[in-house]
Amino acid sequence: MTSEPENSQYNEPSNNRDWFFPSSSFFHSNPNQSFKTLNPSSSSRKAYSNKTLTGSNYAQNRSQRTVTRPYYERKSFSSFEPSIPRSDGRKKAEFYTHRRETAKPALSSREKQKLPPEKPVASMENRKSSMESFKGRIWTVAFPDQIHMLNAKLQACDISTFVSLDEGNPPENALILERSFKFFSLVVAFGFLLIIFIFAKYVDCLPRSRRSNDNNKTLEEVSLSKQLAYHIDVALSVHPYAKPLALLVATLLLICLGGLALFGVTDDNLWDCLWLSWTYVADSGNHTSSVGFGPKFVSISISFGGMLIFAMMLGLVSDSISEKFDSLRKGRSEVIEKNHTLILGWSDKLGSLLNQLAIANESLGGGMVVVLAERDKEEMELDIAKMEFDFKGTSVICRSGSPLIIADLKKVSVSKARAIVVLAEDGNADQSDARALRTVLSLTGVKDGLRGHIVVELSDLDNELLVKLVGGDLVETVVAHDVIGRLMIQCARQPGLAQIWEDILGFENCEFYIKRWPQLVGMQFDDVLISFPDAIPCGIKVASNGGKIFLNPYDGYVLQEGDEVLVIAEDDDTYAPTTLPQVWRGSLPKDFSAPKLPERILYCGWRRDMEDMIMVLDAFLAPGSELWMFNDVPEKEREKKLIDGGLDINRLENISLVHREGNAVIRRHLESLPLETFDSILILADESVEDSAIQADSRSLATLLLIRDIQARRLPFRESMPTHANSRGSHFQSSWIGEMQQASDNSVIISEILDPRTKNLLCMSRISDYVLSNELVSMALAMVAEDRQVNKVLEELFAEEGNEMQLRHADLYVREEEELSFYEIMLRARQRKEIVIGYRLASAERAIINPTSKEVRRRWSGKDVFVVIAEKE
Repeated sequence: MTSEPENSQYNEPSNNRDWFFPSSSFFHSNPNQSFKTLNPSSSSRKAYSNKTLTGSNYAQNRSQRTVTRPYYERKSFSSFEPSIPRSDGRKKAEFYTHRRETAKPALSSREKQKLPPEKPVASMENRKSSMESFKGRIWTVAFPDQIHMLNAKLQACDISTFVSLDEGNPPENALILERSFKFFSLVVAFGFLLIIFIFAKYVDCLPRSRRSNDNNKTLEEVSLSKQLAYHIDVALSVHPYAKPLALLVATLLLICLGGLALFGVTDDNLWDCLWLSWTYVADSGNHTSSVGFGPKFVSISISFGGMLIFAMMLGLVSDSISEKFDSLRKGRSEVIEKNHTLILGWSDKLGSLLNQLAIANESLGGGMVVVLAERDKEEMELDIAKMEFDFKGTSVICRSGSPLIIADLKKVSVSKARAIVVLAEDGNADQSDARALRTVLSLTGVKDGLRGHIVVELSDLDNELLVKLVGGDLVETVVAHDVIGRLMIQCARQPGLAQIWEDILGFENCEFYIKRWPQLVGMQFDDVLISFPDAIPCGIKVASNGGKIFLNPYDGYVLQEGDEVLVIAEDDDTYAPTTLPQVWRGSLPKDFSAPKLPERILYCGWRRDMEDMIMVLDAFLAPGSELWMFNDVPEKEREKKLIDGGLDINRLENISLVHREGNAVIRRHLESLPLETFDSILILADESVEDSAIQADSRSLATLLLIRDIQARRLPFRESMPTHANSRGSHFQSSWIGEMQQASDNSVIISEILDPRTKNLLCMSRISDYVLSNELVSMALAMVAEDRQVNKVLEELFAEEGNEMQLRHADLYVREEEELSFYEIMLRARQRKEIVIGYRLASAERAIINPTSKEVRRRWSGKDVFVVIAEKE
């Protein structure tokens, strides 16, 4: 088959020469086996010239149409070298494709008959000689830089010009150099592995180093293997990226050694061998296409190394992911927050504290609270999830760590928190306060500084001065234990005061706020008092006196520039001053004050601050009063504890101590006491069980029921007590509760409750008043965390001197059948130097703080009670 390509290079006049195109195997076969001559008897293909033969030559060759022609061994087209360039700039594959596309169509038998006879190209002898000369030079096809020297023009008349090369015979020195380089690469690859094996096997046979002391005396010989293992261990432990770097080095080393080994056993170049080595490392299945023992052995070795490398990589990645998830699960990750509330520590007060903070942040759409404690993160989250209240959009984030470690403090963004609350630990008071002191020291040591203030809960009043000395102006302290003791004494003298404190300290109702009002500058305090229809002013923060807060100032004080007003309001954005209303002041009824009478009070249980409670009670009671102390602490040990606490029994002026020893949950021990004669009974959370809120509350409830039952049996029962019982069982239950309620009219019992869930039992029975100590402390901590200025107000209200919260009967301000507005009662109370902040009607169970419609007049009963802020009597 002949054809004439369109390229001008192939369309030149041939001068009686035909085009001849060999098969693909012609260029790629072995020089010694490039051509095979078939037997004339075998099937063969004929070659003829495209030119017409003339004369006798044509007639002579006419009979020899069956002359055999050389057989070219055929190979698949895929064996071609795609990168072999041709002299015309086209690649070999493109050339053959072009040849097939431009070839003339095959002629039919009739058309062939019409053609003139073809002229043979050459004799078989000439062909054979030409083939033999070509076989010596065909090896150059493998070299791309020699392929462009091949002349593709096949001359039909002169077969010796079929292929002409400018180069001579192949250089023997190039072949030797190439084989030497391949052998050297193979030796380097396997030699390096052998050196590593020998070093690891006989490393201890190398010279050893010796450790010596200052006197240059040999102490111990250290083997080289131990030294290497130690240094490797240190590097992997100290440097965080040592493991991935070691894995990377091992991977590169395996690729390089494998590439060198492949280069030594294959005919590919070095770069292709390196890439092939990487494919064996990345995918162990790639070696299946290797041919020959050497390539198979090397590829299998590289694949085994690749499996080991990727196993190590998988383990490293798996460990990193597990470590990250474990860090997240255990709360070791850093908190990226700002303006959040940070709580350090864990105690029974945490639930109430979170509830109050959630209520305070409700108006802002929620807030962020971060808890850092030495507990497991999952346990903390589980305990918080069990709390029975709505977080109202506030998010709580828990982290596990120690507040004493600065690194853990930085992990919770301590420098960006707007308030830091340090909770007291359950247990020994001195140890708890010592830990709080160390926490404050850690907080003050933060290099970035603190943006917010620190609220520290202390257990002992004696440690307050030391904590303030360390923390300076950053610290606000709340001495929880002593505050609750004083509050219980106030509630014992004025039943119902505990509920009022819950309303004021909690964020659910009204609380203290301080704000500046320029429009009030120049007004007197008695006019400021009635300028807020939705708030009650109760103090002034004087700018000229260093920002000191004066609670219940005198009426003639004139507000100066920069002064701020302390009010009781529902929220900080719910009140504002208005025009001054017209209020009739009037005059007080006949002023009278009931004389103080001696009282008999019983303490059931023992607290750490017992000496402080005794001193506060001695200041409040009238001379001749008695304080009975009933607990299981021996009398001699009691006196020692009181003296160690700083109490001088001989200096007590108004009370005398009466000691009784016994267990408050045993009925026969309580029956030995004259329970019906006490004016007030305080059931304290005993020191021995105060660490467990449930156990302490159970003990307090048992003592309360026993005392009320004994009192009801000893006091006469008034049968006029109405009952709504229809059955015998309900009548019995109603009578039992009724007897206890009548006993409560004769004496007041104040129970210290630690768990907020216990108060529901006391509220339903109404047989005792209570002080929810943990919840009140949590409320105070939350309020101080929101506004540290409020702590000055609370300190004065709970102190032994100054102003306090009191309950006054209505007959001190209102006459019989007199109708007055709340504004008018507020101005009348100013004549007694008191500030009225609310009232409790005789028919109501709870007091109303900061009532609305203060200008509306109403008729008051003599049994109504007003809540006032007044100086301590």
